[in-house]
Amino acid sequence: MITLRRSEERGQANHGWLKSAHTFSFAGYYDPSHMGFGPLRVINDDIIAAGRGFGTHGHRNMEIITYVLDGAVAHKDSMGNGSTIRPGDVQRMSAGTGVQHSEFNPDTAHATHLLQIWIEPNEVDGEPAYEEKNFSAEDKRGRLRLVASPDAADGSVGIRQDARLFAGLFDGDERATLPLAAGRKAWVHVAQGQATVNGKALNAGDAVALEGEPEVAIANGTGAEVLVFDLP
Repeated sequence: MITLRRSEERGQANHGWLKSAHTFSFAGYYDPSHMGFGPLRVINDDIIAAGRGFGTHGHRNMEIITYVLDGAVAHKDSMGNGSTIRPGDVQRMSAGTGVQHSEFNPDTAHATHLLQIWIEPNEVDGEPAYEEKNFSAEDKRGRLRLVASPDAADGSVGIRQDARLFAGLFDGDERATLPLAAGRKAWVHVAQGQATVNGKALNAGDAVALEGEPEVAIANGTGAEVLVFDLP
């Protein structure tokens, strides 16, 4: 079964300094038919104004992945971590028993575009943890590069859930497939550009849910940056 989730169907929020599109129910956007997909709970497509950001706030028992598409975000947290995340970087924060953090756009002239992803953990009240790694454009070009997994395989960041996140860049004749094991499902999000996923034409912000399908097949990319979640 293939289910489309078009960009314009997402929940919208405009706070002036922050414009956000919510794939799933979040904050003031509530849709009981879009509460998540398996353990995938949040994909927020955020544009943060120059010099603005999220002040210090807390999280518990959530795997939080920050994926920057354009610009940069400066991170600080109660574990003592502080860094600036840019395109190609994947940041993972396991909130566990609780963590406080802030995220700001350090550029005073340009907006930052990022995806904030939440995945429910398969264990609760663990020790908070932080990790970030860079995956070059060459490493993602024309293929699906594993960037997050439960066992930190292939140099990916480790998450506390039986879920895997792949990222790829596609143009022209470049294509890739990802087999799905029996009982697994996939959520495919086109972050930028256009591509076809299992024959469905998708634009930036569009997504598709795949259930009972043997594989994910990505082709016909035009400036496409695609994220694939392999989920239980």
